[in-house]
Amino acid sequence: MRQLTTGLLFFGYLFLAMTVGAFVWRLGLGLGAGFASTLGALGVIGVVHAMLSQSSQRQALRAEIGAVRQAHRLLADAMEQQQVTLGELAEAIQNGALNTTEELTGEVRILEGLIQQMSESIDERLRIVPMAAPDSVESRHRQQSNLLLQTVHDALTDNRVDLYLQPVMSLPQRRTVFYESFTRLRDETDRVMMPAEYLSAAESEGLVPAIDNLLLFRCAQIVRRLARQDRKVGVFCNVALSSLGDETFFPQFLDFLSQNRDLNQALIFELGQATFDARGAVEARNMAKLADLGFRFSIDKVQTLDLDFADLQRSDVRFVKVAADLLIEQLLDIDGAAPLPSLPDIQAADFAGLTRRYGIEVIAEKVESERQIVDILELDVALGQGHLFGEPRAIKEQVLAETDPPADFIRSTLRSADQRRRFG
Repeated sequence: MRQLTTGLLFFGYLFLAMTVGAFVWRLGLGLGAGFASTLGALGVIGVVHAMLSQSSQRQALRAEIGAVRQAHRLLADAMEQQQVTLGELAEAIQNGALNTTEELTGEVRILEGLIQQMSESIDERLRIVPMAAPDSVESRHRQQSNLLLQTVHDALTDNRVDLYLQPVMSLPQRRTVFYESFTRLRDETDRVMMPAEYLSAAESEGLVPAIDNLLLFRCAQIVRRLARQDRKVGVFCNVALSSLGDETFFPQFLDFLSQNRDLNQALIFELGQATFDARGAVEARNMAKLADLGFRFSIDKVQTLDLDFADLQRSDVRFVKVAADLLIEQLLDIDGAAPLPSLPDIQAADFAGLTRRYGIEVIAEKVESERQIVDILELDVALGQGHLFGEPRAIKEQVLAETDPPADFIRSTLRSADQRRRFG
C-alpha cells in the first residue's frame, strides 16, 4: 500500500507539471527553457518526496532532505530568473486569456500548495523521527559479554583459579576412594564464579582448553601430594570436547601427560554423555592416544541407562556416573517392566553386574539422602557421590599454592589461546 501511495503521488506531480505545460503551450506565451526548468524543479521535488516515503532510515532521510533543499534552491533560482516571464504571463492573462485565468491560476496554486505541504511534511518528519540509536538490549548484552570475557582472562592471567574437590565414597564402607575436581574462577573482588556463569563466554573465545590445561596441572599435583601421604586416591578431571579436538592445546595436553604417565591410574578424564556422543573422528583419535598412555575415562550427566556398553568399552570408559534418582526411577520404579529396552532379559539387580562385565563401574552421583543409599545398595552399586558424603570444597590456600603452575605455563597457555582466537 505504501509503494502504491508513493507511485500515485509521483504520477500526480507529473500530471500537474504536464497540465501547466499544456496551458503554457495553448497560451503561446513562448516562455522557453526557463519555465521548463521551473517545472523540472517541481518534478525533482516530486521524485524526492516519493523517495522520502520509502525510507525510514535517518541517514537516508538526511540525504533526501538535502536533495529537497537543493530542489528548493533550483526552484528559487528559476523563479528569480523568470520574474519577467511571470510578469508577461500575468499580462497575457489580463489581456487575452481571461477564459483560462481561473483554471491556470488554480493549477499554479495547487502546485504551490503541494510544495508548501511537502516542506511542512519534511519539517514534521524531522521533528518526530528519533535519533538512530543502537539496539539497547543488544548493546548491553555485548558490553556484559566483553566484561565477562575480560574477567575470565584476568582471572587466568592473575591465577585466580581455585580447585575444588568432592569425595567419591565406597559403599557401604563410606571410605573416600576418589575425588572429583572442579574449577572455580574468582573476579577482582574475590567473588567466586560458578562455571555456568563464565563457561559460555570462555567457550566462545577459545579459553576452555586453557582452563582445562590449568585444571590438569593442578590435578596432577594433587595426586602426587596424596601419593606422598600414602593415600591411593584417584581424581576425576573434567575435560571439554573442545580441548580434545583443539589442534593447539591437545599436543601440549598430551605432552604433559606423556611426561607424567605414572599418574595414569590416578587421573580419570571425565566427559558428559552428550559430549561423549558428540565426539568426532579427531576427538575419538585423541582419546585413543590418552588411552595408549594408560589413562581412563568416565561419563557423567547420563540421561538413560540404555547405553551402548560395547562402545564405552572400546573407548576405554571405565566409570559411568548416574544420578541416584535416575537409577532408582529406571531400575526400581518400573513395576516389573524391563529396565533396558535393548536388553529385555536384564533385571534391575543385574544392571551393575552387566556394566562390570564390560569393565565399567557405576557411580551413583547426586546422593542426597539415606533413603537413597538403601535403594542404591539394593542395586549393588558400590560407589556414591553427593552432598550426603560431602560438598565440593576448595583445597587449602597453602595446598593450592603448591599446585600453582609456573608463570610461563600460564603465559604460554594464554598466548596460545590469543593466537588461536586471532588466526582461527
